[in-house]
Amino acid sequence: MIEFLKRLLRTPQGAIGLFVVLLVVLIVIFGPMLAPNDPEKMSPLARYKPSSLTYLLGTDQYGRDIFSRLLIGARATVVMAVAATIIGTLVGALIGTTSAFLGGRADEFIMRTIDAVMSIPSLLFALLVVNLLGSSTVNALVAVAIAFAPGMARITRSVALSVRKQDYINAAIARGESSAFIIRREMLPNVVAPIIVEMTIRISFAIMLFATLSFLGLGAQPPAAEWGLMVSEARRFMHLSAGILIWPSVAIAIASIGFSLLGDGLRDALNPRT
Repeated sequence: MIEFLKRLLRTPQGAIGLFVVLLVVLIVIFGPMLAPNDPEKMSPLARYKPSSLTYLLGTDQYGRDIFSRLLIGARATVVMAVAATIIGTLVGALIGTTSAFLGGRADEFIMRTIDAVMSIPSLLFALLVVNLLGSSTVNALVAVAIAFAPGMARITRSVALSVRKQDYINAAIARGESSAFIIRREMLPNVVAPIIVEMTIRISFAIMLFATLSFLGLGAQPPAAEWGLMVSEARRFMHLSAGILIWPSVAIAIASIGFSLLGDGLRDALNPRT
């Protein structure tokens, strides 16, 4: 573990990504305790205030503290994006590994179905799912998870195909182990490394996708302190105070870039050739 961390920190993208992600995790955990003001408290007389000791990042169109809302909103944006990515990864990994193990016509049928689904852009596919299920945070999470599952299935299958040819898989088949046992106990643990790398990178896309759904009114609903929703609400008032639009946009960008850099660092650290 220590050697792995050294390899991760040896690359600039790994060190920066790990720092940013740890900072985001700390905000998610301790954000509500660190918020200096009530994020939901409206103060009509304090609207569009600039940065000050009382309001570090100023106030929005309702007089609410932007800094406090960003700290609270980290849970609504980052946690949901991570949860959606994990669910989509697990579903995709199971489908991809099963397809690689079965092979033949079953593999062909599963992969052609995956190709058909992947032909639809992730954002458009998520929009279709949310429109079918209805606008809410949970439905947006489900939509992002479903949109990510096909891509993860194809990536997992490409790795699982090489695992399928290993001698320990043939030995498990010779012992008479069930297909479910071989997939769960023999194949899945051996395709974890590339899945973790891809999952970390996809979290950055999930953050942007989840924020986009909220921006379009299909994810978090007012008065939730969600970063994408904050941008959506602020766009009509940006001519009065640019900060109400800039700060949540910066938060989305930093979190996305952090997970993307960490994914690149993990890829280099887990690559034995480096």
